[in-house]
Amino acid sequence: MNRFNLSRRRVLQGMGAATALTVFPAFAANREIRIGYVSPQTGPLAAFGEADKWVIASLEKRFNEGVTLEGKKMPIKILLKDSQSSPNRAGEVANDLILQDDIDLMLVSSTPETVNPVSDACELNEVPCISTVAPWQPWFFGRGGKPDTGFEWTYHMFWGLEDVIGNFLNGWNSVQTNKKVGGLFPNDGDGNAWGDPELGFPKPLAAQGYTLTDPGRFQNMNQDFSAQIAAFKQGQVEIVTGVVIPPDAKTFLTQARQQGFNPKVITLGKALLFPGAIEALGDLGAGLTTEVWWSPWHPFSSSLTGQNAQAVCAAYETQAQRQWTQPIGFAHALFEVAINALSRAKSTEKAAIRDAVAATQLDTIVGPVKWGGQGPFKNVSKTPLVFGQWNPGKKYKYELSIVNNQANPQIPVNGEMKLIG
Repeated sequence: MNRFNLSRRRVLQGMGAATALTVFPAFAANREIRIGYVSPQTGPLAAFGEADKWVIASLEKRFNEGVTLEGKKMPIKILLKDSQSSPNRAGEVANDLILQDDIDLMLVSSTPETVNPVSDACELNEVPCISTVAPWQPWFFGRGGKPDTGFEWTYHMFWGLEDVIGNFLNGWNSVQTNKKVGGLFPNDGDGNAWGDPELGFPKPLAAQGYTLTDPGRFQNMNQDFSAQIAAFKQGQVEIVTGVVIPPDAKTFLTQARQQGFNPKVITLGKALLFPGAIEALGDLGAGLTTEVWWSPWHPFSSSLTGQNAQAVCAAYETQAQRQWTQPIGFAHALFEVAINALSRAKSTEKAAIRDAVAATQLDTIVGPVKWGGQGPFKNVSKTPLVFGQWNPGKKYKYELSIVNNQANPQIPVNGEMKLIG
């Protein structure tokens, strides 16, 4: 859809012809490329979006340089919206960006609760969208994706459940346990996917001789994990895994200690990714394990700035006065892919931008991104994953080390996994 024409969507919004005539010519003289970006800035998932404003500020010079489309140099404007950690709110702000701000391209990050409603809004309204930081299964199948057709307007870059399961098993196999696992799977997009009997953890764990105790789904912001703890005790569980939000991890870990449940390994997705969340756990944070999607040791560099992962993390720690956090890399990579696609688009038409996104082959700070050859379906490009552990650090209270890289040996190990306690 051309921004200079009175579109069907604007008609649906009830905008009169007079408004269109007075607004559009004035805007047409200063055509800019508008990129919408939705992530959780507040709410229980806010740690995922903690670094987004810094990433955008760090690339401001590049945005101001703009891109050349249709023979014209056009500045890039970033419109950041807060999903407030709510699927409903994510959908609302996505529609605002599409229908009111008339964005050219949508970027969205962080958990199915954010990326799915935003991706759905883009697919419905025929706006190109690049998403990340959600395993591809809940993004693809959770949205009703069909393997033979996929989606037309939405493209995703991240790892899948097969990768996180493989990494967890690699880590667990490196230490001595009774192979009895307790699952914490909430009633949300991630939890239902991770606990799914066909697509999730149950089958791969059984295949490697692990026994899974799954007490069933629970609602996020749960205040009482006594039932889960009792089930894990009864099942003689020595490994706890799952995918929970940071507040639920703290509640579970605190109540587990209070109730005398002390597993040898605790590996949780989502909740244990962030240094702030680990610090908030006090002495409960030592020895916890999690997936590592990006770190200073990942051997990749930015296509926009030339900085390697270590340099970007160092800049963040100096400028933001905070410990580096994994989403930095993927927020940065979203803009790498966006600008690369825009620079290759044949026109400002949304279909042309969509086609450029689909044809992406780019080395980014999180690794290579390529759709239609680097994932299970045309809309999915997989990124590498390794396994890490939090331990008391030298510079910060807790520091994350990579303790297993069997799945991706190009990412170096810098620690050895240890049992808790």
